[in-house]
Amino acid sequence: MEFFSQEIIGALMIGVMLFAIFIGFPISFTLIFLGLVFGYWGFGKLVFYLMTLQFNMIMTENTLVAVPLFIFMGILMESAGLMERLFSAIQLMLSRTRGALFYAVMFVSTIFAAATGIVGASVTILGIMAGKTMIRSGYDTRLSAGLICAGGTLGILIPPSIMLVVMGPVLEIPVTDLFAAAIIPGIMLAFLYALYTTVRCYFDPKLGPILPKSMQPKSMGKVWIEFFLGLVPPAGLVFFALGSILFGLATPTEGAGIGAIGAIILALAYRKLTLKTLKNSLIKTLEITALIMFLVAASNFFGAVFSKLGTPSLLTEFLLNLDVNRYVILAILMAVIFLLGWPLEWVPIVLIVLPIFVPLVKELDFNLTWFAILVAVNLQTAWLSPPVALSAYFLKGVVPEWELKDIYLGMMQFMGIQVLGLILIIIFPQIALWLPSVMYP
Repeated sequence: MEFFSQEIIGALMIGVMLFAIFIGFPISFTLIFLGLVFGYWGFGKLVFYLMTLQFNMIMTENTLVAVPLFIFMGILMESAGLMERLFSAIQLMLSRTRGALFYAVMFVSTIFAAATGIVGASVTILGIMAGKTMIRSGYDTRLSAGLICAGGTLGILIPPSIMLVVMGPVLEIPVTDLFAAAIIPGIMLAFLYALYTTVRCYFDPKLGPILPKSMQPKSMGKVWIEFFLGLVPPAGLVFFALGSILFGLATPTEGAGIGAIGAIILALAYRKLTLKTLKNSLIKTLEITALIMFLVAASNFFGAVFSKLGTPSLLTEFLLNLDVNRYVILAILMAVIFLLGWPLEWVPIVLIVLPIFVPLVKELDFNLTWFAILVAVNLQTAWLSPPVALSAYFLKGVVPEWELKDIYLGMMQFMGIQVLGLILIIIFPQIALWLPSVMYP
């Protein structure tokens, strides 16, 4: 086997890894096993020392402590039922407006995205809150399903996003820069979704009719009180947790701690915090954190072996030697990430694929913070891409009346808007880079 160069061994390792994941092997154990086997083949016993070093580095990475705290904050906010209250209030406030439920979904999903970065939770809660009401009110199935799925995926992008917390150490960028860079793109996408539904309802009022009189409020005063009670607490919590990080008053870990404590106080204030709720929230947090952190460690080791074999350098040289514009190469990278987003979740893509691309992105002289936001928007788009779009299955699970085909067709409309958002950020980099440049000159 000596005629195989280290670079070829690395390429074989990636091929075997993709094959193993596609046929259903557990990702974390696959990465560790392949890292050990191909690493030992490529450079011998050194692979065992490399494994120890990489796992130790992950266990001592302070920024990643924010992950379980943000997850706990999101799960507790979900169990406190604040989003249902906010949705109901906005729905009643706009009851005499076409597409009122679309605006309610969009507003709540944006707030909820900032409260929890868990896409599955966001889509599920939005589906439970809005699905049945939209059916009763005669709203268009495809537009409704597409908006719920698209709104739910905003949690990947809008800070404090767990993906951005993990992405920071991988790209060696301060998490604060990523948080600041993601705010305007996240709001822009939410605005584009709302604009799309507004235009559709303007030309075809049947898509989002005015709510029936039986669902319209009799007293707007009570509605405003409900709106205030539903919006101010979660928005205030997000502002304190995120604001303390962005303005340099706290590290991401400390800010996440503020968010977790704030979520406990809110759940207590709304009388939703029982021992059972706290226990379930802690168990869910432990499950999700263990899954992510073990995958982070396994991916880190796999990536280190892959880099040591030299295949990323070979790939970088090959693409740099292509006689094409650097934006063509960027388009190739975006296409690869988009396609991998169909069968894979964001964790293996961020932890395995991104480190391969980083040397190339640096050589092409692209801003890494800007590139990170492009990747985040791209992965958000992949959540809406049939046939593996997990958002569709989350929504189908809570709104069984909607056909999977209609959910897919609805999502694809908003996937087009996502692609438009991605193109706008590529053409106008300041959409992502303006706020970090102002906050951290």
